[in-house]
Amino acid sequence: MSSNASTPAPVPATAPAGPAPAASALVPRPVAKGGRRGGGSPRTAKSGGFGPRGASRWTPWLYLAPALVVLAALLIYPIYQLGLISFLEYTQAQVSGGEPTTFKGFGNYAKLFGDRQFWDVLVATLIFAAVCVVSTLGVGCALAVLLTRIRALPRLALMLAALGAWATPAITGSTVWVFLFDPDFGPVNKMLVWCGLSGFEDFSWTYDRYSAFALVLFEVVWCSFPLVMVTVYAGIKAIPSEVLEAASLDGASHWRTWRSVMAPMLRPILVVVTIQSIIWDFKVFTQIYVMTNGGGIAGQNLVLNVYAYQKAFASSQYSLGSAIGIVMLLILLAVTLIYLRLLRRQGEEL
Repeated sequence: MSSNASTPAPVPATAPAGPAPAASALVPRPVAKGGRRGGGSPRTAKSGGFGPRGASRWTPWLYLAPALVVLAALLIYPIYQLGLISFLEYTQAQVSGGEPTTFKGFGNYAKLFGDRQFWDVLVATLIFAAVCVVSTLGVGCALAVLLTRIRALPRLALMLAALGAWATPAITGSTVWVFLFDPDFGPVNKMLVWCGLSGFEDFSWTYDRYSAFALVLFEVVWCSFPLVMVTVYAGIKAIPSEVLEAASLDGASHWRTWRSVMAPMLRPILVVVTIQSIIWDFKVFTQIYVMTNGGGIAGQNLVLNVYAYQKAFASSQYSLGSAIGIVMLLILLAVTLIYLRLLRRQGEEL
């Protein structure tokens, strides 16, 4: 046998079993303008087209459309009319057709800002609303925490009492509170005298400016705290029990648990109830009008809403009353936006 006899070459193990791919299969297919391979339609690939992505973008607006129409009819159009009247000379003479309506521009606002009483009423409104908001949040949050620590029967009784106060109309609640603090027949004065406190015989709570504001404050908090209590209580029940148990095991007091554990986790809920309280307490009307008989002696208990009512309807200066309404709207928007901006600066998710 010859030494130079050839041996067969080994076959690679990775050799493909099937035929080699065609050359056309190795060439990449052209990409369409819309981002799809092949000849797909660019319109269906765009998010603003008529495809599924485009439809999903407009779906939320379709659901919101009925509510936006209602808001436009009940909110935007009245605000437009209010702003329009504030730039006109519009009194009883123009309403009855005796005189033509004239354009005054910012004349009503200049007259309003030049009125010393307006600034006094504005300061009183801001202070009164701030005290009402803080008191309402304090009482509501405290009772919400209390609901988590009492038994079922007392909890039910407290919830029913709070919901009863919440469901009471403002004019009814104001009338009841006026009777409770009546100087002649009110049970509050009689109970204070029975407890030995002198000076409450025939004491009129609505005669002095500060006692009248305090009486209205009690009524406003009484009818406002149930919303805060129920909302915060629902938020507390959503907090995992393990978190509260861990705080208790670490020796945290009730106040420390609320400040360091509950309040940060309830921040979104507290934002909502705070903004609602600011809006409601800033534009309070019924309680002041009923309990102080239209703003107190010589207008000592006036707030902006009652002041606007007196200017618009008691004095028939509708344009001036409209200007006060626009100022109130701008103040509420400014306060709300500043409050939200401060929370955003603290890194809160809203």
